[in-house]
Parts: sequence; structure tokens; C-alpha cells
Amino acid sequence: MARFFQAKKNTSIQSKHQSVMVTKLDHLGAGIAYQQDKPIFIDGALPGEDVVIQLTESKSKFSRAKLIKVLTPSPERVVPFCQHYQQCGGCDLQHLSRGAQVAHKQQTLSHLMSKFAKQTVPLSAPITEQDKGYRRRARLSLWWDKKTQQLQVGFRRKQSKSIINITDCPVLDPHLNQCVAELKPLLSGFQYPEQLGHIELVKADNTSVLLLRHLAPLPSADKQRLSEFAQRHQLALYLLTDDHPLEHVQGETPYYQETGVTMHFLPTHFIQVNQSINQRMVDQAIEWLDVQSSDRVLDLFCGLGNFSLPLARIAHYVVGVEGVDKMVSVASENAHLNQINNSAFYQANLEQDMTKATWAAEKFDKILLDPARAGAAGIIEQLGVLAAERIVYVSCNPATLARDSQSLLNQGYHLAKLAMLDMFPHTSHLESMALFVKNR
Repeated sequence: MARFFQAKKNTSIQSKHQSVMVTKLDHLGAGIAYQQDKPIFIDGALPGEDVVIQLTESKSKFSRAKLIKVLTPSPERVVPFCQHYQQCGGCDLQHLSRGAQVAHKQQTLSHLMSKFAKQTVPLSAPITEQDKGYRRRARLSLWWDKKTQQLQVGFRRKQSKSIINITDCPVLDPHLNQCVAELKPLLSGFQYPEQLGHIELVKADNTSVLLLRHLAPLPSADKQRLSEFAQRHQLALYLLTDDHPLEHVQGETPYYQETGVTMHFLPTHFIQVNQSINQRMVDQAIEWLDVQSSDRVLDLFCGLGNFSLPLARIAHYVVGVEGVDKMVSVASENAHLNQINNSAFYQANLEQDMTKATWAAEKFDKILLDPARAGAAGIIEQLGVLAAERIVYVSCNPATLARDSQSLLNQGYHLAKLAMLDMFPHTSHLESMALFVKNR
């Protein structure tokens, strides 16, 4: 059989240090430089900077590089305030000034909406709050290193699955942050540290919470030590394993109070990480919807009622729909506890046809949706049949917001308002809100 020569692709990477000029940031906060029109993505580099880099990945259409040295720093470059910043994968924009972070996120939102939804609308004023101590919840990874026989307690390293030990986190709520340094020596002394999964820390209005996820039952001595730690730090304590339901060991059931309602929750439930921004986000959603006392309002992806219950304080009736059955029960319980009788909550798969659902039998005047990062591809095409005058779309992923916006535009709506909410300062993640108004 004849054999034909086939040249192999050169997969080697030029590892020699080289100097490039950074021209802009991508939507994830990485600097972009160009060589022969091919973009090079450089974490930690800023626009206008001359930097020395080393390539780490080379593809046909793009490359990635490690930042070696900044030759000419940007005037917007600042010294990161966290000692773990260079290793920790939690924050990725601490080297950029606060004002420039907000401007970058606004530009990202505007660019994605213009590019993918073909919509240009002046952005409303960004919603910002304090940039330190804002996180009211965090998950700490626990990993037993067999080689060193030590327990690692902290967050993931940048672009890695390994754990960096954390002694403090300046963006975490101060009370929760005080607990972090003591967790490693406490848990390292447990009889089976290799059976520990992760820690959840949550700040509520009435208490703070520690949830330990573990793979095997805790010995009584370890459970007692954990209980004493929780008492010392005034923490409600919960335990969770795969084989048993959530165990409430001690302390009050957590709740938070916002926009005139009290929201009870468990540490396994989703709540927004930034309470101050969440409060203002709910207020702005109500304002943009222009809720009247005669309105029927639909809240899709309602969770535990974060938007539904404040809306029900004003509207004639609110229907909340959520995919997770347990969250529907919690939302209903929260309505009862707040003596809100003009609301109803339903479980539904929001990727399927809703037109025959009982909750969709009547039209709605206003609609709010707050989907996860994947967006609302399953339900967005069906909203037009409900004939709502206004739709507010709250998004934690501007790319899927831009995608879903196209559907609403095709169903007879126009984009009236758009705003960036800085839910996650010092990270490239951004929350956004869009108002769609039905064409007349």
C-alpha cells in the first residue's frame, strides 16, 4: 500500500519571553494584545500597558499567555488589597481601579447587547455599593492532601482545581471572615479529615450559618468540637451528607429582611450573594415594571420569593413559578409567614410548553424573570402569548440575556432600559437588568 507523506502540525509553543502592547479587556477581564491580527489573552494585563509575556497556549485563532512583567503600567492599575489575590481564583479584577471596573462592566454589557441582540440603548446609572465585606455567603473547599497529610481549607487556585489555603477574605462579610482563620486548625484535628467535603458560611439578618458537608458520619467528639466552635462564634450549625437529609444541629433558622418582607431560607437554598445590591435590584425591578394595584404579575424562576413577595405588596396578584419543588414550598411558606395572601407558587419545568398550565390560563400585565446563567431559552419564546405590557429580565450572564433579547424583540417588544448591577465587585461577573415594553 502506498504511503503518502503528511506534514505534522507544529504544536510547540514559543516559550521565549516577548513584549506586547495590550489594547483592551475581554468580557472576562483578561487583557488582549494582538500579533499578526491574532488575539493573545493575558490575565492580569490592562489596556495601554506594555507587558512581557510567555505563551502558554497557541491555537489557530487565538493564544493565551502568562503575564511576566508590566513595563508600562496603566494609570488604572492599583495594588490588590487581598494577600491571596495572585493565587486565589475568586477575584480577578482587584488590580483594576474600582471606577474602571464599573466602566468595563458597563461597556461589556453594552457591547454584548449591541453585537448579539442588535440593540443600542443608553445604559441607566449603574447600581453599586461597598466593594469590601459585601459577600454574605461563601463556599470553602476542603481537601485532604495525602502527600503532606494536611487538610487544605480555602478556594480554588486560578485556572486550577487545587486549593489555596485562605486565612482571610476581605470581600467576605466581616463576621464570617473572622471564622475563616480558625477553620483549618479546627477541622485538621478531626478524626477523619479526608472525609470532609466543603464548608458553607452564610450571613443572615438574625444569625450566621455554618454548614459542613461531610462524606461519613462525624465521630461524636468531632461533632462536639464543631458545636462549641459554632457557639463561640454565634453560628447556627447544619450538617449534610449524601445519605441523610440536612441536619439542623443548633441555632436559629436564618432569615433576611428586605423590601418589607422577611425571607426564611436554609443554607442549601440560593440567595443573592450581595444583600445591598439585591435590595436595590428588587426596588428597581418594581419601579421599571411600574407595578399598579390592579396588576397581575408573573415571576418566573422565582426561587424562594425574592421578587415575588415584594411585588405582592403592591400588585393585585402575583404568580411565582420555579423548577425546584422544594423552593416552591419555601416561597409559599414565606408568603404565609408574611401574611401575603395574594400570591401563588407553582413548580414547572420552564423548558417545556407552559401554555396549558393552570397558572398560565389568565393573562399577566407584567412579567419578571431571573434565570440562572444558562438563560431562559426554553420559556422565552412563549412569553408573547401572555400579552404582558412590560417584561423585566434580570440576568447574571449578559451573553444569554443578549441571546434571549432577540426573541422578545421578535415577539413585539422593544428594549426600553438597560442597567448594570455590580453584584460581584472585583470580579468580571456582572448582574444586569433589562426592561422590554410591548410595541403599540
